[in-house]
Amino acid sequence: MGASKSDFFTNEQNNMANVFKALSHPARIAIIQYLLKVDSCICGDIVNELPLAQPTISQHLKELKNANIIKGTIEGTAICYCLNPETISMFETYFNGISNQLQNKCC
Repeated sequence: MGASKSDFFTNEQNNMANVFKALSHPARIAIIQYLLKVDSCICGDIVNELPLAQPTISQHLKELKNANIIKGTIEGTAICYCLNPETISMFETYFNGISNQLQNKCC
């Protein structure tokens, strides 16, 4: 069996691409902004905040969780979601590296 195209790239490049793919929907950006505003919440809180149905919100939460952008903890019958600080730190490192490299370039 042949190699897939992702085999030609580093683990870091593949991981970043997966994270960016998960972020490529405005509803997911809105969910992240909401989680930043409230610190943690249950799915029902997000449904009340965004103009989307509960199953749609759940699907977006699943995509964000699969990309390790958010974490969920079970509290009784609800799941509380919050941002994953490790992934946020990865963003910071990645974009700081780009910013530092751009400072040394001229256009």
